[in-house]
Amino acid sequence: MSVEMTQGRGAAAPDWLTDEVLDAPAIADEPSLDGAGSSVTGRALVVVVDDHVQPGVSSQAGKSVGTLVTELLEEANFEVDAVVVVPAEEVAVRNALNTAVIGGVDLAVTIGGVGVGARDVTPEATEEILDKKLPGICEALRASGLAAGAPDAGLSRGLAGVSGSTVVVNLASSRAAIRDGMATLSPLATHVIRHIAGGDDQAR
Repeated sequence: MSVEMTQGRGAAAPDWLTDEVLDAPAIADEPSLDGAGSSVTGRALVVVVDDHVQPGVSSQAGKSVGTLVTELLEEANFEVDAVVVVPAEEVAVRNALNTAVIGGVDLAVTIGGVGVGARDVTPEATEEILDKKLPGICEALRASGLAAGAPDAGLSRGLAGVSGSTVVVNLASSRAAIRDGMATLSPLATHVIRHIAGGDDQAR
């Protein structure tokens, strides 16, 4: 899979070349992380890992998941650059994440591929691109998922960490796991993003 994205914040909308891209608005200005003049937390990219996606074929499941995650991210004051649907293949997932990092998004969230099936390879793809792991986020997501009755979240092998200046997090794909995961993730990701940017909201 070939994927290209313009480097640098505040650049033109990325020219995604991938299996399927949903809703990719242009981001004209760099969001402020100090709250001055903007309530935007940062830019986000959603990568939906779909075991049934085929090049050139629209994935209704991927669209539904992408819409849900986008809504939850926007509620958390993130600007969503794009929702990218990729097949459940390690190279495809890794390429999508690398493109997000090169493009300078603040948060990249993957959905799906975190179980124990033969094609659940999202954690393996993610581990290869991380500079630093954030195990506390993974632990929080698993604990909250179990408490919310989302077994796929509670038993997820998903990872979280930082690649370059991008926070990368794997979520399970059930709607319960997504809703609970985003509620747990949003404040934690916001804290890490501001810490990376050198803001006031730093770990003590």
